[in-house]
Amino acid sequence: MQTGSVTTPFGRRPVTLALVRRQAALAEIKQGKVADKWKVFRDASAAMDVLGVQSNSLAVLDALLSFYPDNELRQDAKLIVFPSNTQLALRAHGMAGATLRRHIAFLVEAGLIIRKDSANGKRYARRDGAGEIESAFGFDLSPLLARSEELAVMAQQVMTDRAMLRKAKESLTICRRDVRKLITAAMEEGADGDWRVIEAMYIGLVARIPRSPTLSDISAVLDEMQLLQEEIVNRLDIQGNSEKNSTNGAHIERHIQNSKPESLNEFEPSSEKEQRVKLDETSRPMSAPIKPFPLGTVLKACPAIADYGPDGAIGSWRELMSAAVVVRSMLGVSPAAYQDACATMGPENAAVVIACILERANFINSAGGYLRALTRRTERGEFSLGPMIIALLKASGLAPLKAG
Repeated sequence: MQTGSVTTPFGRRPVTLALVRRQAALAEIKQGKVADKWKVFRDASAAMDVLGVQSNSLAVLDALLSFYPDNELRQDAKLIVFPSNTQLALRAHGMAGATLRRHIAFLVEAGLIIRKDSANGKRYARRDGAGEIESAFGFDLSPLLARSEELAVMAQQVMTDRAMLRKAKESLTICRRDVRKLITAAMEEGADGDWRVIEAMYIGLVARIPRSPTLSDISAVLDEMQLLQEEIVNRLDIQGNSEKNSTNGAHIERHIQNSKPESLNEFEPSSEKEQRVKLDETSRPMSAPIKPFPLGTVLKACPAIADYGPDGAIGSWRELMSAAVVVRSMLGVSPAAYQDACATMGPENAAVVIACILERANFINSAGGYLRALTRRTERGEFSLGPMIIALLKASGLAPLKAG
């Protein structure tokens, strides 16, 4: 690019094609255009990082604007100010001469002001017989008027980005805290799993956060931190509290034991049609045992759960329990409620209850509250799965199967 130079009180400065283009653009300011000079200054201050200027540069711009007598920048007015070096330095908070020259150059490079030099490089104004300014040499503020809309858009975008960055930082802080608590709790309670490796992953993610992060930096770490949180929660949900139930013979045989029958009021049908689904088991005495139901019978009673298994099918109790974790989240059941159910009923029984709730989701207002109610009844020995499974088989037109 061809450049030349001119001598000014501030030394020799380059004249580039970019500066020439900016000066030519001033002639294209819309006729009658007006802008509040302090509003434009605030927009430029908000967009200082985008414009590539510093706070001292803004101090110089503020001083230059203070020499312009009106509050409005007008297209049909003389927008040139011509303070002396001493006056400009004083209004720029006593800024040293070398610093002043450097930041004026920044303002020119950013396209916020233009130098209009006299033949001898001095800054002054020539007035006519009526005392009106006829011509002036100094600093032209026209670029601020020409770019007023552009600067306003820049400022708005900067404010939006700052708000998004603030929200992202808050979300990451909360997520970091929750993940740290989950890892600490799992390690202190001796939960199964290589928690040292997971902790190392967490530490690695935290170490990737820069000292002065951008929105993209925070968003990338937040996405991975949320995935880590979901993985930890899923692991803990699947594990439940199976150690408490490891001595239960029925669990070892992967069958659901139903030692006590009960009425089907557990589902609280909302219509007379649903009430007709109840079976004669509602009148069965509490002491009569219910034989275990195999996995095949559970899947016939609750076919919807199969959609959440691997490849849309469930072939084992482990796959049923994994599918129940997914359905639990979908139904809005909290991890704590499901963990309580696993601890009280056993992981398999809790998974079957989730499958049953899924079948009757349209008739249950709060799946989480309903599961907690069943958990409390199980603790009191007042709930068993038999009548629930049989009712669902009846509703689907299938006769209940007998255990061999």
